[in-house]
Amino acid sequence: MTALLVFRIYIPFAAGYYLSFGFRTINAVIAPDLVRDIGIDAAGLGLLTSVYLLTFAAFQIPLGVLLDRYGPKATQVLLLMFAALGAYLFARAGSVEGLIAGRALIGFGVSGCLMASLKAFAEWFPRRHLPLVNGVTFMVGGIGAMSSTAPVEAVLGVTDWRGVFLGMAAATVGAAVLIAAAVPGRTERPAGARESFAATLRGFGAVIAHPKFIRFAPLSVLCSGVLMGVLGLWSGPWLRDVGGLSREAAADGLFFAFLSMTLSYLASGWLAARLAARGIKPEHLSVIGMCLFLAVQLLMVLDFGIWPVALWVLFAAFGTFGSLIYAALAGVFPPELVGRVNTALNLLVFIVAFISQWGVGAIINLWPAAAEGGYAAEGYAAALVAVLAVQGIGLIWLIMMPLLWRRAEPL
Repeated sequence: MTALLVFRIYIPFAAGYYLSFGFRTINAVIAPDLVRDIGIDAAGLGLLTSVYLLTFAAFQIPLGVLLDRYGPKATQVLLLMFAALGAYLFARAGSVEGLIAGRALIGFGVSGCLMASLKAFAEWFPRRHLPLVNGVTFMVGGIGAMSSTAPVEAVLGVTDWRGVFLGMAAATVGAAVLIAAAVPGRTERPAGARESFAATLRGFGAVIAHPKFIRFAPLSVLCSGVLMGVLGLWSGPWLRDVGGLSREAAADGLFFAFLSMTLSYLASGWLAARLAARGIKPEHLSVIGMCLFLAVQLLMVLDFGIWPVALWVLFAAFGTFGSLIYAALAGVFPPELVGRVNTALNLLVFIVAFISQWGVGAIINLWPAAAEGGYAAEGYAAALVAVLAVQGIGLIWLIMMPLLWRRAEPL
């Protein structure tokens, strides 16, 4: 990897992904402010936050077509401008409906940040470096999430959540300009641009019908979606309501959880590359990490009195291992289908994240709110049991599929 690739390809796209993760997770910190200023319950907060995931997911299939037909540069620049507009509208909103509209537009606008990055890296970087490059990219997203915890809590002492979103809108415009100015254009047309629209859609069919996708995608998207949906919103309230931490201590706990996630993305990508050189496939490491992720959730449900921040640090660390499936599947398909491989996975991840983020709020809402304004610990426990059970089904499918379908390779 040359310095030119890092500065002209990696940094511009990583900047957009950094901001997308900040947008995704910031509500875990500003939730008390939104509840105070707008007046919404747990289900409403879950819906408001998860609408980002809904619009993000809804655009994944069209996004894959655009990336393969027009390339990541043009696609990403245009979408980021919509994200900036959404952030501005969110900052100026005076009602729940206005907040939902702004956040929906943000989700649409940042829907290409990861996929455009992975597509660009697959085009420009040697394939042997992709697990590490992708791992560093996920790490950058984790840094964006960390930036939305204690640092945002500190900034709220100077301005309010509206000022924070105005600043993020300006930063998003800057990221779009950086990509437009720094990333070079391709001299040849992308392979996908020579396809008819029908052939492009058939490429999605080839991706989702592949036995390796069918076997590994369910558990991967379930774990990644739960990590995104639950950590991105409900970790902060859980630390306050179940863990008994103050708002400031909860923000610090979130910082350490997202730091753990950030380091784990880097470490898992590095470890996967090292093990691949020894003939150990990335999906094998991914499955081990996802099993540990389920074990941590079980510990949270059983409530053995473990320090609450430690549980979320482990939750964030092992939840990242599902992302190794991106690199594992990218190596199975030709380059012109890589965009559709990644967007097919991302679509499923964000659907799961939307359902888990909104669903956890709906389950918590079944219990009466605490007198001091928080949510019932029993509601959190019931929600965790539900998401753990669904992930368990994904693990059973991964184990049983080779017995059910001869085309599937053994684990």
